[in-house]
Amino acid sequence: MDVQQQHPADETPTPGEVLAEVPLEPVVVAGEPAPTEAPEPVEGAFRVGDRVQLTDPKGRHHTVVLTPGKEFHTHRGAISHDELIGAPEGSVVHSTANTGYLALRPLLADFVLSMPRGAQVIYPKDAAQIVGFGDIGPGMRVLEAGAGSGALSCSLLRAVGEHGTLTSYERREDFADVARGNVGAFFGEVPANWSLRLGDLDQHPAAEVVDRVVLDMLEPWAVLPTVAAALRPGGVLVGYVATTTQLSAYVEGLRAQGVWTEPYAWETLLRPWHAEGLAVRPEHRMVAHTAFLVTARRLAEGAVAPMRQRRKKLV
Repeated sequence: MDVQQQHPADETPTPGEVLAEVPLEPVVVAGEPAPTEAPEPVEGAFRVGDRVQLTDPKGRHHTVVLTPGKEFHTHRGAISHDELIGAPEGSVVHSTANTGYLALRPLLADFVLSMPRGAQVIYPKDAAQIVGFGDIGPGMRVLEAGAGSGALSCSLLRAVGEHGTLTSYERREDFADVARGNVGAFFGEVPANWSLRLGDLDQHPAAEVVDRVVLDMLEPWAVLPTVAAALRPGGVLVGYVATTTQLSAYVEGLRAQGVWTEPYAWETLLRPWHAEGLAVRPEHRMVAHTAFLVTARRLAEGAVAPMRQRRKKLV
């Protein structure tokens, strides 16, 4: 095969096409540093506006919102926000006094324990139990009373996802304002699938059917008729009460209404452990009683739960 057959005259590449196939080297000007390629952005790197938790050598947490040009000042020196912007999560930054700080985005549990408070927050250990034992998941319609400081609302909104909805009732306007601010701060904005209503839960229309209900209020037994009308059959009701007298009144109220499965009540005690070498022991402090949790499920309309058999006492 001759050269003309391999490269016909009408297919001869133009000079522009030839140059396009040749990789161009960066131009180096004498006396100036050679240009460098822009580094690949690190996945999950800190960005302007991110909330960052700085942990000092003693384990103390400090939270900052990244703003270009600003500095975070402590008695151990200052840390420039610009050093954090673009750095990967899990970096260690040093103050002007050469003290190292671990930089991470705060977890929801960290955020809850440091958020501004109106009402007392539901602790992470209880919020996790509510989401878990309440079987709250993506796409569900959840009804909550009251909103308090918004701590539980954050957990519920994360659990239902963008396709679920959360309707929260709060009687006090000042608490509702705090809850709205905390939820907006955690998610970056107030989620569109969250309806925060000022008023009592007993105003909730029965036509707005829900899959789950969470009650954190002084007298949850008072709204049981409203809850029973709105909760679909098989739906889960979770109650959060602080005292034994509340627990007794709430459980007996559920039984008397006759439309619920047998209530299940419990509490969770969280005891951290010290583990360093062979020195392994419980910590001296623990998160003990915060509240009782009670779950029950809605029976179908007209259904009567079988009588629970109890062991007879020996005389």
